[in-house]
Amino acid sequence: MGSGLWLRLLLALGALWGIRARETVLGTLGEATLLRIPRQLQERTQRSGEASWKKLTEELQRKKFLLKISGENYTEFEPGRVSFHPRDFSLEILNTSRDDGRLYEYSVSNGQEEEIWQIQLEVFEPVAHPSIRILRRELSNGSCSLELRCTSERGDEVSYSWESRENGTGGICSGNGSSLNLSYSLRNAGFGCVCTARNPVSSREAAFDSSRCGFEQLGDRDPPQDTPDTSPATPDSAGATIYAQVQKPKGTVPGATTIYAAATGPPPGAPRSVPDEPPRGFPALSQVRGGSSPTPPVGAPPGQIWSPKICVLSKEPTTVYASVTLPVA
Repeated sequence: MGSGLWLRLLLALGALWGIRARETVLGTLGEATLLRIPRQLQERTQRSGEASWKKLTEELQRKKFLLKISGENYTEFEPGRVSFHPRDFSLEILNTSRDDGRLYEYSVSNGQEEEIWQIQLEVFEPVAHPSIRILRRELSNGSCSLELRCTSERGDEVSYSWESRENGTGGICSGNGSSLNLSYSLRNAGFGCVCTARNPVSSREAAFDSSRCGFEQLGDRDPPQDTPDTSPATPDSAGATIYAQVQKPKGTVPGATTIYAAATGPPPGAPRSVPDEPPRGFPALSQVRGGSSPTPPVGAPPGQIWSPKICVLSKEPTTVYASVTLPVA
């Protein structure tokens, strides 16, 4: 049987038996709760010296002693769970649990008479900080329509309300319940709506900014714009080579010769150095003198040579072929 149902049944039976709590105390789950007695009972306890704290158990018509007072001495039956304050005879529940939600009784004896003070403890889990989500958003012709939802992940018997943070907004944010529908012109935006989540022992707030129809609210952003990809091309593998075809101009250029060179970069992680020998089929630069053109390798444009002197190292593991036209000496 749930604690809430058991509590209601106990109160109903107590009403039939003539047992009624004189006071209701609200306790917060996981925090300390203090049970106090009236001033007149404190004075009678000082005179008589005999008193006790008890709680009703789940077994009906049975009570369990928590504390017995005799003169200046007292005995705690649940040390570590409750703490007694002799100054005002109050009882403190140190770490309130749901099981602590029950009927408590303080009694003071004076000869043949006994006076009783009963306290009903109701335990609630506090509300967590609420969050606001946009369920629906429509933006057209300078007007914004929104449906907001405010929720708290924890808490017992949580209720929600909305209000405006600034005055003069015409009550546009006023409402009860977790949902709120808004419709307004963006020219009048800039006001704030505050959602309050509360229960009998706590309350927390969350705010919503109405500007720009809720964009940039809670991490929202405008739809991304298409932008050209300017990132440098990378080879498909560490040892990839990029070739550029260089066409020799038609005819001859008087007083000039064309030299073709290659630049090679190492793969990632390898030492960056320039090879001392040309690739197979490429003549060395020292073989070209006086504008003479060596026999090109198979598949290469005429006049192509290898020159480590002209190599430019790249950050990418690529080989690039280029041409330079120089006048004949």
